[in-house]
Amino acid sequence: MTEILKEALRRVDKGEVIAWVTVVETKGSTPREVGAKMVVGKDGLITGTIGGGITEAKVIEEVKQALKEGKGKLITYHLTKEEAALGEGAICGGDMMLFVDVLRPKEEIMIFGGGHIAVFLSKLAKMVGFRIVIIDDREEFANKERFPEADEIIVESIGKALKQVKITPSTYIVIVTRGHLQDQEVLASVIESEAAYLGMIGSSKKIATVFQHLEEQGVSTQELKKVHAPIGIDIKAQTPEEIAVSIIAEVIQVRRGKINFEEVTDKK
Repeated sequence: MTEILKEALRRVDKGEVIAWVTVVETKGSTPREVGAKMVVGKDGLITGTIGGGITEAKVIEEVKQALKEGKGKLITYHLTKEEAALGEGAICGGDMMLFVDVLRPKEEIMIFGGGHIAVFLSKLAKMVGFRIVIIDDREEFANKERFPEADEIIVESIGKALKQVKITPSTYIVIVTRGHLQDQEVLASVIESEAAYLGMIGSSKKIATVFQHLEEQGVSTQELKKVHAPIGIDIKAQTPEEIAVSIIAEVIQVRRGKINFEEVTDKK
């Protein structure tokens, strides 16, 4: 139990979304007792066991689907003697009920730039439960007075700042620096990361220019399709407050699985 828990915590700290599977009820003859536990990742890699053999293999496939959906579930599985005979271990038949709980790391929004939009975006992101990281090389823009709700403020150049952070599948990146050269530098550095969301502010002309430069540097069209640009939902936003609302709304869409790369491409 202790080793399984340690492994679960290690993988969540690493930024993985995992499933914690527990046998909650059994009837008849089953390979494991109530309380048996197993950790399953999106890749199907497991720690612990609920009995091995055919039962476990089928459960793992269902758990992987639960991970894709991001929702916990109850699974009831009937193991016949015939099925058990094809697997490993003793021949047994019975029913197992398992609870699948999806564990995910704390979601984090990484805001590159400390300008007016960032101020309001930080407040909104905190309201909806994100950990906040502010990155800007200007101390007068990146400080606790300006961002009191921020969990971390990094006053460094883009290159140095990126060495201090860890981008995981639970990281949402918003690029709103003071100029397109800085935006391009950030995007070039993070575009191949595992971030759940990449959004960059700018006019269509600026975005086209940045994308062209990145393509010339060898960035693929498929990678560029991941970028939400122009950033935010089109609500005809004009003020920094309104733009921040449009950005956080798009972030929530991605968080809840309501938008995909093709939709991003169509928006461009």
